[in-house]
Amino acid sequence: MTVSVKDLRKAFGRVKAVDGITFQVGRGEVFGLVGPDGAGKTTTMRMLAAILSPDSGTASILGLDCTAEREGIHDRIAYMSQRFGLYHDLTVMENIQFYGDMYGVYGNEAEESMDRLLDWSGLAPFRDRPAGKLSGGMKQKLGLACALVHTPELLLLDEPTNGVDPVSRREFWHLLYKLVEDGLSIVLTTAYLDEAERCHRLAFMDRGRITATGTPGEITALIPGGVRSFVSSNPFADAEAAATCSGIVSTVFGTEVHTMGEASDEALKSALGRDVELRRMAPSVEDAFVYLSAVSGG
Repeated sequence: MTVSVKDLRKAFGRVKAVDGITFQVGRGEVFGLVGPDGAGKTTTMRMLAAILSPDSGTASILGLDCTAEREGIHDRIAYMSQRFGLYHDLTVMENIQFYGDMYGVYGNEAEESMDRLLDWSGLAPFRDRPAGKLSGGMKQKLGLACALVHTPELLLLDEPTNGVDPVSRREFWHLLYKLVEDGLSIVLTTAYLDEAERCHRLAFMDRGRITATGTPGEITALIPGGVRSFVSSNPFADAEAAATCSGIVSTVFGTEVHTMGEASDEALKSALGRDVELRRMAPSVEDAFVYLSAVSGG
């Protein structure tokens, strides 16, 4: 296993940021930690990056203990935090070169690595542009190129597409898949549930705990009774009414109400107080997250 985490815990005063989580990540896998702000995702990533020490439990990266063998881990991973340290006054090329120097990548190796990363990321035409004058999506690509300059075996990405436009997000994911094809393992955090669908496997985090782990298909299969939807002229009121039906969790998507749970169609219509056309639909990761958060008390 590339990553192995068992009963990991970290508290800040009385706040249990990470409360006994366990998961594993295989080689060449994209593993997503998915959850809202405050779920414990960033704290988990900092422990995996051997920046923060756990209070208890164990975490190993590439067979190395994240507490006892920090230096060995730092040489073999790349960690791109939410505020990755690009230098805005330096050009694209100078930023990559700076990170190469930090990781001891010099000479011909450095030149080959930088040229390869510029071509791979699509930043070659902008090599002489100051980083501060790049778009948000291009800055993320540059941050990724800088993180990869020393050819790591594991990439840790903390909400890498936060605040990035949809087109740039799609391009960023295209780059990630190319890395996985080359054998790199990736652990990332995201609050975007549509991005969770792109992961090979994922774990839902809520208040420091993992509520479910599996492939997107395995996660959505955890919704008993599947998902039913109906169109409503007053969706928020109808979602509240549907939720009074025993075992039903409901959420609003535009003018549609999605209901999850094993109640019969008749019981659901009774809770709504009228007849509606219920449509069975394939559950999404977002549906599963809403359902699992509700039943776990979130």
